[in-house]
Amino acid sequence: MPSSHDAIVLGAGAAGLMCAGVAGQRGRRVLVLDHAERPGNKILISGGGRCNFTNIATAPDRFLSANPHFARSALARYTAADFVALVDRHGITWHEKTLGQLFCDGSARQIVDLLLDECAAAGAHGGQVDVQCGQAITDVIHADGMFRVTAGGQHWQAPALVVATGGPSIPKLGATGFAYDLARRFGLKVVEPRPALVPLTLPGEELMFRQLSGIAAPVAATAGKASFREAALFTHRGLSGPAILQVSSYWRRGQPVVIDFLPEAGTGWLRQAKRDMPRQTLPRLLARHLPERLAEALAERLGLGGELVGMADAKLAAAEDRLAGWRFTPNGSEGYAKAEVTAGGVATTGLSGQTMAARHLPGLHFIGEAVDVTGWLGGYNFQWAWASGWAAAQAL
Repeated sequence: MPSSHDAIVLGAGAAGLMCAGVAGQRGRRVLVLDHAERPGNKILISGGGRCNFTNIATAPDRFLSANPHFARSALARYTAADFVALVDRHGITWHEKTLGQLFCDGSARQIVDLLLDECAAAGAHGGQVDVQCGQAITDVIHADGMFRVTAGGQHWQAPALVVATGGPSIPKLGATGFAYDLARRFGLKVVEPRPALVPLTLPGEELMFRQLSGIAAPVAATAGKASFREAALFTHRGLSGPAILQVSSYWRRGQPVVIDFLPEAGTGWLRQAKRDMPRQTLPRLLARHLPERLAEALAERLGLGGELVGMADAKLAAAEDRLAGWRFTPNGSEGYAKAEVTAGGVATTGLSGQTMAARHLPGLHFIGEAVDVTGWLGGYNFQWAWASGWAAAQAL
């Protein structure tokens, strides 16, 4: 006979462990299964090894989804402040970086240990959480009100199944599209997945900028209706850095990415510079605000290398416009191998925003990155993992 539990959680990552710990402390007997050899692999490499575990500016408008309102309930019921309080209770010291990003002072291992300790604490509340790694799942079925899972030659069953296996980003850690296959099998739709928070690649005609590999500058980057003011980094393959990673989630193939290299500059700044410093050259002027090699490359592309005094105002106005709206048309991205998360996923139309459960099949829940909810760069995706895991746990 299969071993019985109150719930089976597939995936021992951020969302899965959060859900299991909360449910266990509600007195539930929970089994967590993961094919990886250890829990929390993605947590361990996050934030440069220090885990950007949440963002104090978390709000629904920081998330992408076909239904932008879906995440509101979970995010409101389990907030960034709630997770910070949990971190504090475990004695983990942390610091805030730019834009509300919170990181461990020590190691990301502290967050994994926190989650495992929360699972272990279930026993004091009449529950139990059993985390089993190295268990490759070979079959999942639903019959007679029970979900039956086969993994590693063993069989388990429970009236509730929580799918927290994420998306295919960072496949070297074992990430796959398993959650999507399972969703389709149980009659749920899937919004086409795509790499998100990922570097973009440029075609051969942008070779000049590839020669600037390693150079970064503060810019405003725009794709579609989304715009972010952070650093952009030129790479040997194209564009990266926080500003580019942010807009990559909104970018679609064939669309341009527009960069304002001088977002602080006002209208007419270059023509004013001609009046104030007529003997100044554009490369030297740009180098006051941008790395020298980038300044030279931009001036060369604009064909403006001489002194400003010799340039017509109309030409300078055109240069201002170009520098404020430089269009790059990427030919792709660096794919799931370099994507921090996956956009798209299990369609929210088939899920309850309160419980993360499938509307047509009570007991089946999808949480975390598996769902079509994708946060901005900077701790938002972890907050979604905590919030969605907590929400599902309330229904187990």
